[in-house]
Amino acid sequence: MTQIAHADRAHALLAASAAHRWLICTPSPRLEETLPDTESEAAKKGTLAHEISELKLRKHFIEPIGPRKFAAALKKLKADPLYDPEMDTTTDAYLEYVQSVVHAFSSPPYIAIERRVDYSAYAPQGYGTSDCIIIGSRQLHVIDYKHGKGVPVDAEDNPQMKLYALGALKAYEMLYEIDTVQLAIFQPRVRDQPSEWTLSAAELRAWGESIKPVAAKAYAGEGEYAVGEHCGFCRAKEMCRARVETLLSVEQYVPMKPPLISWEEAAEALRRAEGIVSWYNSLKEAALAEALRGGDVPGWKAVEGRGSRQYTDMDAAFAHLQACGIDEALLYERKPLTPPAVEKVLGKKHYRELLEETGHVVSKSGAPTLVPVSDKRTAISDKIDPAAVFGGDSGA
Repeated sequence: MTQIAHADRAHALLAASAAHRWLICTPSPRLEETLPDTESEAAKKGTLAHEISELKLRKHFIEPIGPRKFAAALKKLKADPLYDPEMDTTTDAYLEYVQSVVHAFSSPPYIAIERRVDYSAYAPQGYGTSDCIIIGSRQLHVIDYKHGKGVPVDAEDNPQMKLYALGALKAYEMLYEIDTVQLAIFQPRVRDQPSEWTLSAAELRAWGESIKPVAAKAYAGEGEYAVGEHCGFCRAKEMCRARVETLLSVEQYVPMKPPLISWEEAAEALRRAEGIVSWYNSLKEAALAEALRGGDVPGWKAVEGRGSRQYTDMDAAFAHLQACGIDEALLYERKPLTPPAVEKVLGKKHYRELLEETGHVVSKSGAPTLVPVSDKRTAISDKIDPAAVFGGDSGA
């Protein structure tokens, strides 16, 4: 069983995973190209989870191997310091989902795992790696596993998934007739069910044709910088002049005459403030890294933060305390795990069976929070008294 380490794979300038950005901010790929490509710990954990999922899917669908060889390969991945037992649970759930898709076919479909696809017919020198491709009964399924839990990712109209699907169509159109394309994103740490979206092969190709001019402009580094939510994972997000000027500009507020701003103006201020907080935190982190490298950030310096005390050997320390007459019960704190922590230990399926379905755990609504209108959750206006949330005078 041969696997190419995910971290060692090359990436296209017009990467499918960044399509949501370069389709809007066309100069961004060439700007990012001038900056070092750093990987966060969360991204590294996602890479490891992908390698575990690939191993499991290959064993089940592509390259059957004995339990001893599989256990050795899995053990090697689990030896990574970033490994978390939850990865075993989530990748098992991913395998079960792929199995459910495969079993829905009346006859065994074609399956490809971690298949490199070429979508350069639509985006210059575009290529990427699709987690799972399934073809049968004139259907193409493109499935993507996402380990992140911060931001829910939807399959509907997802440009990354559509580019993968275009690459899959090109790779297999001479072998299979495909009428329908189903895109699926499996994100087990965010939602129980995968996000799925279906379109026709003709619709997919038409979309591919429609983005050609935009992709060509992005490859050339042409066009205007556009600031928005897509900036979140851009390598230039801290230092991008267009973003900084957009976030900090107050020109539109200067002509305001009423002593109180309107709710329209407040809404815009909230939108900008969210971007400013995110930008400030990431900029401060980048400036700290620069200072630690010995660079000059005028007016700022790197210092040691508040320290902490640690046992050199906790077992030896506690044994010493007990030998000195300290009761062992004073040295430990016993507290129950929360339902989410128990779910992490048991896995979603076992947790639901033992606790939720038996009525030992019930779900309570969270406290009201303000989010952009693009959020898919249902609005709760006129359903809750603000005084019940804030107490006393709601300010209304």
